[in-house]
Amino acid sequence: MRIPAELWRAWLHNEDVVARFEAKRYVRSADRCWPWTGAVSSTGHGSFRAASLPGPSRRGTVPAHLFAYQLANGVIDRTGWTGAEDPVVCHTCDFHGCTNPAHLRLGTAAENRVEWSMRRGNPHGPLADTRGAAGRTRAIAEAIRAGLRAGESADEIEHRIQAAEEAGLPLTLW
Repeated sequence: MRIPAELWRAWLHNEDVVARFEAKRYVRSADRCWPWTGAVSSTGHGSFRAASLPGPSRRGTVPAHLFAYQLANGVIDRTGWTGAEDPVVCHTCDFHGCTNPAHLRLGTAAENRVEWSMRRGNPHGPLADTRGAAGRTRAIAEAIRAGLRAGESADEIEHRIQAAEEAGLPLTLW
C-alpha cells in the first residue's frame, strides 16, 4: 500500500498517534532491540494502526518498523515508485519485531534479501528461530507484557526477554 507523504507527515506530527505508537514498543538501551508489543503480522513485523481511513481496506495500518524509522528520520522519499529500487527499511539486527531506529537502515529489497540469505545460517541469530519470525516476535512481546502486568523491574523483564529469545533457538552441539 502506497501511503502519500503528506499522510505520513500528518501521522508523524500528530501527538496522539505518536503516543499510541510509543505505548506499543518496549524501549531499552540504544544498543538493544526495542521489541514491538502490539499486533504482529505474519512476517513477524509489528503492525500499527496509525489511523482508520475510509474504504474496505485497512489502509491506516502500517509496519511498526517503518513508522519508527520515519519518526526518527523523517518521511522516506519514494519519488517515482519504480518498484525494484523502491526504498525499504532493513533490520540490521535481523529481529523483525525491532523498532529501534538505530537498528534500522534504508536499503532496497534486493539488498535486504542478500543480507538475509547471508545471515540466516547463523544458529545463534534471530533468523534461526524455530518459531519463525512471527512466533519470535509474539513470544518476546508476551514475555514483556507478562513482566509489565506483574510489575517487574526492567532487569526482571530483561531476563524474560532473554528466555523468550533463547527458547526458539535450535539445539546445537557447540
